[in-house]
Amino acid sequence: MAGAAEFVGSPLRKGAAAAEFARDLVAALSKTPRSIAPKYFYDAAGSALFDRICELPEYYPTRTEWRILTSHAHDIAQCMGSRADIVEFGAGSLAKIRLLLDAFVPRDAPRRYFPVDISAEHLDSAARKLHADYPQLSVQPVAADYMKEEQLAGLAASLEASSQRRVGFFPGSTIGNFDPDEAAAFLRLAARLLRGGGLLVGVDLVKEPQTLHRAYNDAQGVTAAFNLNLLRRANDELGADFDVKKFAHYAFYEPVKQRVEMHLLSLCAQTVRLAGREFAFEEGGSLHTENSYKFTIEGFRALAVSAGFVPGPVWTDEARLFSVHWLESPSAG
Repeated sequence: MAGAAEFVGSPLRKGAAAAEFARDLVAALSKTPRSIAPKYFYDAAGSALFDRICELPEYYPTRTEWRILTSHAHDIAQCMGSRADIVEFGAGSLAKIRLLLDAFVPRDAPRRYFPVDISAEHLDSAARKLHADYPQLSVQPVAADYMKEEQLAGLAASLEASSQRRVGFFPGSTIGNFDPDEAAAFLRLAARLLRGGGLLVGVDLVKEPQTLHRAYNDAQGVTAAFNLNLLRRANDELGADFDVKKFAHYAFYEPVKQRVEMHLLSLCAQTVRLAGREFAFEEGGSLHTENSYKFTIEGFRALAVSAGFVPGPVWTDEARLFSVHWLESPSAG
């Protein structure tokens, strides 16, 4: 029997991450309309809140994708191939990768696993637990913003140095958090990184608005706490003075753009201080914190083709709430 594979922890880069957060939040508060990338939800507290969201009865994406992955795990494993290197983008709690790892017979099991996430502390904790349960798998977490190719340089070099097939995993319909141009840019980046292999991606589908409203406005208020945690994080890490009680979570479906929008609304006229500057909010003023685009199957496949992928099998649930796509990335030349 082969010996246990290594666990290689990720550098935390706390100082650099805080500086980037500060720059981006100042920029967000300085423009009209105000908006900030949803990646800043995911400090340790935000990641834990998102894990709770995934368990809510109203939040269909996680359990629906889970059922799809469970039902089709062996077909997916065949698409991934034997002894692959797996890169999971926005890996979070690393729960879904377990479904795929369990679908392989031992001789075909993935060789290395690179979970990529911006929340380094949460990532390292989850990666250590995964390695303890799968000691034959080399687990190498990468603390990075996967939309920034320069932060993936070390990962790219490691993949290039190996002859193993490269496979990407991008569950949870996180692709929907990107604007269309950003989604196309991510897919192009992934196609380059994974050439000769492929990408497994979860994609939320267009559906009736009431289901979406319930999913993003849960009765327990967990999504509201997740949204508001962005302000708490700014207070804790950046010395801002947001009065969290004077802001409210607001989410709605915008049918023309086929996306759910999430905002933080100011409940009164107020001034917030950050990085030595003051930012005035009027009553009802908004900080736009997230978009979640919904797709048709045909529309997403067309987007994948434009980014250089060759669409393969698509798996859905019976109600067609959610879809999981296999995309092949041809070798260069």
